[in-house]
Amino acid sequence: MAGGRVLVVGSVNVDLVVAAPRLPVPGQTVTGGDVARYQGGKGGNQATAAARLGAGVAFVGAVGADDMGSQARSALAAEGIDITGLVETDRPTGVALIVVDPRAENLIVVAPGANGEVRAPHVTAALCRLAPGPRDVVLVCREIPPDGVRAALEMGRHAGATTILNPAPADDLDAATLALADILTPNETELAILAGRGFAGDDPKAAARQLLASRGTAARQALVREPAVVVTLGAAGALIVWPGGAAVTVPAPAVHPVDTTGAGDTFNGALAAGLADGLHLAAAVRRAVAAAALSTTRPGARGGMPTHAELEGFLGGT
Repeated sequence: MAGGRVLVVGSVNVDLVVAAPRLPVPGQTVTGGDVARYQGGKGGNQATAAARLGAGVAFVGAVGADDMGSQARSALAAEGIDITGLVETDRPTGVALIVVDPRAENLIVVAPGANGEVRAPHVTAALCRLAPGPRDVVLVCREIPPDGVRAALEMGRHAGATTILNPAPADDLDAATLALADILTPNETELAILAGRGFAGDDPKAAARQLLASRGTAARQALVREPAVVVTLGAAGALIVWPGGAAVTVPAPAVHPVDTTGAGDTFNGALAAGLADGLHLAAAVRRAVAAAALSTTRPGARGGMPTHAELEGFLGGT
């Protein structure tokens, strides 16, 4: 895949996953199967998804000086990802505890560890070395400190790159940070949080319009490209909303899901890869929706992430 690069700034975790007959409610103990261990973290997952689809990818983040950190570095390098921006810290590598039920729904709790060290100075220095340009995409996820998120978006904006912010989780995000993103990619829950207290109802199109309107004229004028909110809708696909109310729904192809962990990360990585390859937003979203659907057919956050050939084969059969 020719074109620009995908520069991912975000978290790296090790995922500890237990399959259970049902998801526990507060105060309840549920007995599940044996624990499985996978490579994860939103940033690492998104970088992997983009790399498997053929994009040139660099990653900026942090791991601990432990066995899990060493394995995380090796896993990213094995995908062909540039990890010169992945530093080693005194804090332990991040860990995610995940429970998955037979319907492939999940509950996740994250201990951030070294991800808490992905602060503005490190992000700025790493992106300066990587020197993003107008053809590149800077993809930023949460699970790192807010100043690291903002620094990454500022660097991308200054370089003329396309900036994408995956606001997961959506709390503690100020309007100034949101305004630095050309594209926001919340799910419905995150969108309701971002739309603010003034939003009433469960209409994602209305919430996305309100979020775009709240960015302000100055923020829109500073954007590299026309801003958009791309709402991920799980099995229903995605919704693209532009200023002025234009909206497109992109349905997801039917699959038999095994594990939805990492589907959102697959979507974001595939979206960034498509944009870096020069696709228009709607076309990039269609490919990202298909990649996310395909990713749910195998276990593990990265286990089902398709290669370029696999995605092309899947699209050819749908």
